[in-house]
Amino acid sequence: MDDAPTPTDRRLSPIVRLAPAKLNLTLAVLGRRADGYHDLHSVMVPLALSDRLSVAPAHGPADTLGVSGRSAGPESGNLVLQAFSAARNALRGQIDAVPLAARLEKHIPVAAGLGGGSSDAVAALDGAFEVWGADSHLDPVQRAAIRIDLAARLGSDVPFFLTGRAATISGRGEVVRVLPPLRGTSPGVLLITPAVAAATASVFTTLDRDPLARPTNSGSARAASEHLAGEWRAGLRADALVVRAGVLASANDLAAAADLVVPGLRALRRSLVRRLGRPVGLSGSGPTLWVLYASWAEAATAAEAVSAGLADGSIVAPGGGGPSIIATTISTPAPLADRSEEEEPR
Repeated sequence: MDDAPTPTDRRLSPIVRLAPAKLNLTLAVLGRRADGYHDLHSVMVPLALSDRLSVAPAHGPADTLGVSGRSAGPESGNLVLQAFSAARNALRGQIDAVPLAARLEKHIPVAAGLGGGSSDAVAALDGAFEVWGADSHLDPVQRAAIRIDLAARLGSDVPFFLTGRAATISGRGEVVRVLPPLRGTSPGVLLITPAVAAATASVFTTLDRDPLARPTNSGSARAASEHLAGEWRAGLRADALVVRAGVLASANDLAAAADLVVPGLRALRRSLVRRLGRPVGLSGSGPTLWVLYASWAEAATAAEAVSAGLADGSIVAPGGGGPSIIATTISTPAPLADRSEEEEPR
């Protein structure tokens, strides 16, 4: 007798998805658009650092979300619940989109320039589709089109996470071109996130309105971003990426604006450069600072040095508490829709 689970049995079991953080290795702001957004060019990579989302049918009449670990911010703005609602509306009349219960284990700092909320949204879309059995009702082309449309409407960073791979992004973030995997061992990344939020909208507003927030070398971030993308497509080695860290660390057009929005961020960056002796970049609109290393072990050793600097006062971070210090790696995983949990350093 075949006792394999039926589709109904499978949808009653929690679906688990990992939602990786992202890192902007470059970020060029090309100009403000008529719709109020900005045209961008960025090389973005997923990290091994991930949130973990489980999704199952709810026992009650409404979607629910429980969060453990780090704070996920106010529930009213949580992209997991927004993704459930948007997916249900998109599939209305095609499937039985029952209420969902989600549990989010939060490891990625919030409002930090690491895309954690956007990544959670894609994990939520994929989890909802699987719990509802959408694959048996939609052909692959239709399913992909719905996911792409939903991602673009949920947020500018969300489309990137549909791929689960390094990519260039352009437009306001909705144009995503996947890059080939890095050759060699994945580089280590040290992330330092001050205990203060940097709202993306505030950073862009400051860029538009404050002359002190304008990049000093106009066009240099774009040139560096496009050059890195070209090298990557040609088959970039991981060790060569680490060598280019000095150029990449200065290739973020939002850095000066973030320094103005988060007083003390520039001083933190300079103290990290002195302590670590390596280039320090900014991810997205910040306030997370990043440092590249040849391996996760080297990044972990550097994390200990930063902790020591905070303890002896040679490093001072803005915010009401100590910064988050995380050693992780650049990841080249399978697309989110095709993977469950993976054993990677957080």
